[in-house]
Amino acid sequence: MNSLEIQQNLYNIRQRIEKAASVCDRNSKEIQLVAVSKFHPITAVQAALSHNQFIFGENRIQEAKEKFTPLLEINPDIRLHIIGPIQTNKIIDAVKIANVIETIDRVALLDPLQKAIDKTGRCPKLFIQINVGQEPQKAGIMPSEANDFIETCIKKFGKKIQGIMGIPPVEQNPTPYFQQLTSFARQYHLPEISMGMSADFEQAIACGATLVRVGSAIFGNRPPKL
Repeated sequence: MNSLEIQQNLYNIRQRIEKAASVCDRNSKEIQLVAVSKFHPITAVQAALSHNQFIFGENRIQEAKEKFTPLLEINPDIRLHIIGPIQTNKIIDAVKIANVIETIDRVALLDPLQKAIDKTGRCPKLFIQINVGQEPQKAGIMPSEANDFIETCIKKFGKKIQGIMGIPPVEQNPTPYFQQLTSFARQYHLPEISMGMSADFEQAIACGATLVRVGSAIFGNRPPKL
């Protein structure tokens, strides 16, 4: 996909965000667009940057490092979100490069994460990922365990815990799942709710999303994994 197509897609998505916010009496400035660039080449990211898109989402830490380390050197306004599962041996790399880690989902991550923060002197914003659909193939803490886990995370990291993230099941009405994510965020007074993707971000906005993660509607179909 060329730069002009990405520009047009970004314009269209931003217009749809504004419209969706207006319909539910929200300010569109409260909703951030995370352009999901996973598996797309650095040229696609550069095209988006040239059209004032600075927030990006990546699944894999190694890919994020390779793609964004050179970009951050010339454009420090970039904000990188890690939106894929994190292995404990990759946590320090995530802490070094990410502005937001959206996928804190198990107790085993917490001590390595704290050690990485202490070692680097850097702490991204942290979101807790909840597996709202209780799907075995997806990451995220199960809803039945979420309250205890959120409380544990807040006790350990305090205000570094900034939000909730989740992905509803495919081919189901996402609204009840979005509402559940919003309920968790509000229960714990967390300001950020990351939910909604290319197919359902307008519904997510109606349910309170503060970040929507859009990939294919901006960059086109995902190329094969590297």
